[in-house]
Amino acid sequence: MAEQLAQFETLNIKGLMTIGKWNATNDETRHCFRLLKLLQTQIRGKKLPRVEMDTLSMGMSGDFKVAIEEGATIIRVGTSVFGQRYLPDTYYWNETARQDD
Repeated sequence: MAEQLAQFETLNIKGLMTIGKWNATNDETRHCFRLLKLLQTQIRGKKLPRVEMDTLSMGMSGDFKVAIEEGATIIRVGTSVFGQRYLPDTYYWNETARQDD
């Protein structure tokens, strides 16, 4: 995808972002973050035009320490700052929904 996006002269790709698995153990979350770091390294090695890969955004309030250990340059800690959301996560991410819906 990065190779395809690099063809557009008006786009400048700065890096990658992920959210770890919900309700995962630290080891499972760490695995997700390591995969993104590996992908960042692979894309960076291609030396694509307008693709910097300097930013690695991963980790949220519950797993930011693991994210930092795995190379995050940006973390999202809104819950730690603002508290829990009024609506539950299932309102936004319905994991029981069918994939083809």
